[in-house]
Parts: sequence; structure tokens; C-alpha cells
Amino acid sequence: MLVSQILKDKATQGVLTVSKSTSVAEAAAILSRERIGAVMVSEDGVTPEGILSERDIVRELGARGPSVLSDPISTIMTEKVKGCASGDRAIAVLQMMTEGRFRHMPVLEDGKMIGLVSIGDVVKARLEELANQAESLKSLIMGY
Repeated sequence: MLVSQILKDKATQGVLTVSKSTSVAEAAAILSRERIGAVMVSEDGVTPEGILSERDIVRELGARGPSVLSDPISTIMTEKVKGCASGDRAIAVLQMMTEGRFRHMPVLEDGKMIGLVSIGDVVKARLEELANQAESLKSLIMGY
């Protein structure tokens, strides 16, 4: 399955972005309200400048305490973001996420964000792909 198909199957389209100056508390409220695990950081809404995940927030809360909530997200975000393309296969994206130990990846086209996939999105797609393959093999063997 290709990343483009994963994006089509997602309930929400596009990418939610915030500015580097957004406070950690504001970002946490957005993650909670939208029920998502990460938000992309971009001043223009299409060029990725970083990513802020729930893991980033929890890590810094544990290390620095609640004072981190008033800091801008630029102080704790991940700046080096790995992306994928809409034509990439789900298995390759899953492997990158697993090896890199991250759970969210922007989908890029000509350096611009067109979507965001989570490891849950990719695992779900991969399981559907495997189920379809199993059903095809069963049909082939059974002759129907």
C-alpha cells in the first residue's frame, strides 16, 4: 500500500501546524483538543520547520518541571524531521519510523507538507494489506 492511499483513508486531511512561538501549554491544549499525538511546526503552513510530539512535552516536563509550559515550542521541538513521499510504500515508512523511534511523519511533495501519517495509520494500512493478500491467496487455493 502506498502512503497516498493511507492519506485518502484518513478521517482528517491536511496538516495542523503551529508557529515556533506557540507556547508548550498552547501546543499541549491543541494536541488534547484535536486528539492527536503531534503537530508540525511551520511558519507558512506548508514548509516543515520541526515537529512537536506528546513525547517531547512529557520528556521536558519530567526533566524541567511545569515551568516548561510557558516556553515557546521552539525550545523543545524536534528540528530535524524525516519525511516521506506519497508514492512511498507503507512497509518502508513503517521501517523508517521503527528504526528512528518516532511515531509521526510528514508527507512531502516538492518540500511542502501535504499530509501527516502516524505509526498507527501505517500499521493499520499494513494490516489491511496483509489481510487482503491472505484473502487473495485463500481464493486462489480454494479456486473461487
